Amino acid sequence: MGQSRIPPTPSDIKLDGKTIIITGGNSGLGLEAARQYLVLGASRVILACRSITRGQEALSALRADPVVNNANPGAIIEVFELDLADYQSGLRFTDKVKKEVKELDILLNNGGQVVIKYEKAPTGHERNFQVNCLTHILICLELFPLLRATAASQGSPTRITYTGSAAQISQNTLSKKPITSTETVLGHFDEEANFSSWFRYADTKLAVNAHVRRLAMLAPSEVIVNNICPGFVRTGLDKNLPIHLKFLMSLVRKSAGRTPEEGARTLIYASAVAGPKTNGKFMQNNKIDARAEFLNGPDGEKFIDELWKETLEDVIKVDPTLSWALAIGSS
Repeated sequence: MGQSRIPPTPSDIKLDGKTIIITGGNSGLGLEAARQYLVLGASRVILACRSITRGQEALSALRADPVVNNANPGAIIEVFELDLADYQSGLRFTDKVKKEVKELDILLNNGGQVVIKYEKAPTGHERNFQVNCLTHILICLELFPLLRATAASQGSPTRITYTGSAAQISQNTLSKKPITSTETVLGHFDEEANFSSWFRYADTKLAVNAHVRRLAMLAPSEVIVNNICPGFVRTGLDKNLPIHLKFLMSLVRKSAGRTPEEGARTLIYASAVAGPKTNGKFMQNNKIDARAEFLNGPDGEKFIDELWKETLEDVIKVDPTLSWALAIGSS
């Protein structure tokens, strides 16, 4: 598996004074992205984690990192609790952010999972879909006014970046098993009969790409929204696989995967380097990748609209004040 080399982050990129939130920030790409943001001078980095204990361990590792200490000894690093499987946890998280964070420059939606067994989240939705897609939309919309206010006060756009995946291009199931006229989009993904152990992750990343296209329409001059595939990386994404597959994938990642340091550089690029042309776009190897054949056709446009509408209706049940987004983000 040949992968393009990811160049170093440009030396003129400075994040002094910036506040950054990273979901899934206690391990893997999230933790490495946090380290790189700090080395670039970020003033405040918030790790949004399901486990406070593991979050504190990650915080301690960042504090002990000699490169971070040398480059940015005065940075504020914090851990906020967030369980992406639960809307209510997302709401408690954003309430805390609103109370304690005055400016927000970058929201990195990195948290996610790969579980090959069908499970439901506390919300009633299929768990992979809830974790990888739905709670992130609640968070984005809750924090959108803060992102816009920060952009206005600083005179430059703020960012929402998702950790995406190229799997959405060729491994999603919708081309082979389309949503029928009698199904809703969320209902289709919640139905166990439509669950594919091997391709659900790709389906969730297709939905992420669809969400990014609509989020990008909310305030394009103020908040740049994009998603980027970090490539095949040596991380713990396979931790929920059966032990024999976990072992096999660890060997493959070790031999062919990018290092977390290189993979995280793609996230830094999308969230701190790439410009307005990437708004609403999917990227690979730090370049816009327009391939997403399903989304680019008429059936895909219908899917994007219906997914967006249904997702908004779902999160508005959690917080009715988010109804403002219904009138803005449709095509």
